[in-house]
Amino acid sequence: MDEIRLSPLRQATFKSSLSGRSTPRGSPRVHSGRTPRREGRGGGGGPVQWFRSSRLVYWLLLITLWTYLGFYVQSRWAHDNENKVEFLRFGGILRKEPKDVLHVEEKNKGMGSVANETSDALVHITTGKDDSGVNKRTDVSLIKKEDGASRRSLSSRQKTKKTIRTSRSKIRGNKQKVTKEFVTKVLDDEQDPELPMTNATYGKLLGPFGSLEDRVLEWSPHRRSGTCDRKSDFKRLVWSRRFVLVFHELSMTGAPISMMDLASELLSCGATVNAVVLSRRGGLMQELARRRIKVVEDKGELSFKTAMKADLVIAGSAVCTSWIDQYMNHHPAGGSQIALWIMENRREYFDRAKPVLDRVKMLIFLSESQSKQWLTWSEEEHIKLRSQPVIVPLSVNDELAFVAGIPSSLNTPTLSPEKMREKRQTLRESVRTELGLTDADMLVMSLSSINPPKGQLLLLESVSLALTESEHEAQKHLKGIIKKEKVSLSSKHRLRGSSRQVKSVSHIVGNAVRRPKQELKVLLGSVGSKSNKVGYVKEMLSFLSNNGNLSKSVIWTPATTRVASLYSAADVYVTNSQGVGETFGRVTIEAMAYGLAVVGTDAGGTKEMVQHNVTGLLHSMGRSGNKELARNLLFLLRNQDARIQFGIEGRKKVEKMYMKQHMYKRFVDVLVKCMRP
Repeated sequence: MDEIRLSPLRQATFKSSLSGRSTPRGSPRVHSGRTPRREGRGGGGGPVQWFRSSRLVYWLLLITLWTYLGFYVQSRWAHDNENKVEFLRFGGILRKEPKDVLHVEEKNKGMGSVANETSDALVHITTGKDDSGVNKRTDVSLIKKEDGASRRSLSSRQKTKKTIRTSRSKIRGNKQKVTKEFVTKVLDDEQDPELPMTNATYGKLLGPFGSLEDRVLEWSPHRRSGTCDRKSDFKRLVWSRRFVLVFHELSMTGAPISMMDLASELLSCGATVNAVVLSRRGGLMQELARRRIKVVEDKGELSFKTAMKADLVIAGSAVCTSWIDQYMNHHPAGGSQIALWIMENRREYFDRAKPVLDRVKMLIFLSESQSKQWLTWSEEEHIKLRSQPVIVPLSVNDELAFVAGIPSSLNTPTLSPEKMREKRQTLRESVRTELGLTDADMLVMSLSSINPPKGQLLLLESVSLALTESEHEAQKHLKGIIKKEKVSLSSKHRLRGSSRQVKSVSHIVGNAVRRPKQELKVLLGSVGSKSNKVGYVKEMLSFLSNNGNLSKSVIWTPATTRVASLYSAADVYVTNSQGVGETFGRVTIEAMAYGLAVVGTDAGGTKEMVQHNVTGLLHSMGRSGNKELARNLLFLLRNQDARIQFGIEGRKKVEKMYMKQHMYKRFVDVLVKCMRP
């Protein structure tokens, strides 16, 4: 006989009805002496009861949330440099700046505006170092939490804590040591012990005017930067690509600033950019950090590995040849992904670049004259280039175009080009007041590194000639007026030699003196630039000391990236480059964008940009050109209408040929031919 099997459900019915859990359906309910259960607590294992009884799920959920928080912090740390400090505050108290840095900051407060900017840079960079230290402490905290979740033994945890404290103290000591050395190095780079940046050295040292700029314009480049043209071919080609840009130095001169602008544009268009810096002298390190441009820690093995992963390497100077040569020795096939953007036009730079000219993928030049010169030298040396060079002239960046009142990506409905032109006029008046200028004064400006090829000493000699000629003309004009009035009074009153006649002449002379006089003033930069030649600067200062009247007309200004205020205050810009002339002259097109008449040497890239008697005036190079330069300055001093017209035509030319979109449209050819497919 088959064995009868009862189902589990059926078996449950054999339980006593006193349990209250298995009373058969339809049977009368027997009330026991027990306290009846509440309706909310019944139900045999609801979600809450199940969750409470499942400790494993609880720990898994806790670990998951903690892991997610760790990844979130790391992600924000890697991609948001500005908010690192805010995200790390939950992990503990931030370390204060080292005493050495604070001491340097306090010491520099009395050195004027330039020193203040330097101290701000030091504190900012040092805080970044401290942030890194805090990040490590946060990682340690996460490790300790995970150890607790894994139920390590007490002795093991104590040992781990001791190890972490020891490591943390070592890290803190190393950080303070590195920070102190770094601060010392930056100060050595920014200050020249032979030429202190004081009025005692230069006579009249004013600026920079970055804070005044921010106050008048109610806008700052620190708040917002230019954006990429999303519909351009340039953006389409660089999106999600990797680039390495090689800087030969970080001075506030044309080549490094142009490379920095290129890096910013690549980043805004969705590319990944790493910068290799061969010499960190100069003042652009803080600006690179502000623009979130990552700088590779070294210029050797690590930079080579980074370059090997890149889609294109762009070297921004002939001085970068040494790095290119080492990189290609390390990676022989690397030359096929290197574009050398040459921004120099002297023979010594060609001689430095010779070993790699036929090994890199492409050469990029700034102007037609520069390209022809380098190709001629290459033919003389029997160097065969791998491809036809490309000419990519520099451009006016978004920030300067925005302040100049030229349409750019920074414009908003409330900050239209028309509105910015009004603000620029207010900025001009404010800066000229700070410089001690009147409306009748003509401010002639020259901003560049101070060295013989730039011709600043020749400019001072020309200004001296112009001032002497102007003084002679003023005296001659005054004598003519006095003579004319004497004749008029004699014929009218017939009182020759009388006291009445003397009083009348004295009255005429007094009126002539009180009449607003047009003065020629000169603004020279860039004081403190690491590209300056100290001996040449001393020669200029010696020349000024021997010409007392000239020294009263010369104003000096420090090296800075905030030049919009200076362009706004000036009337004329002088490019007095010697030798083969200026390679291109980024400052020249910037001055033209601000409506300044340009006076330059008839050579190099200046001759291509400045059209004589249309956008400015040209003169010969060397001391033989000093008289021409002096005559041109006097002409502009006496003819304000011509000066303004030159500025209008120059601005039109810049808007037509030298804006950002023109430069990157030409850069597309480089990307197509050089970049990895």
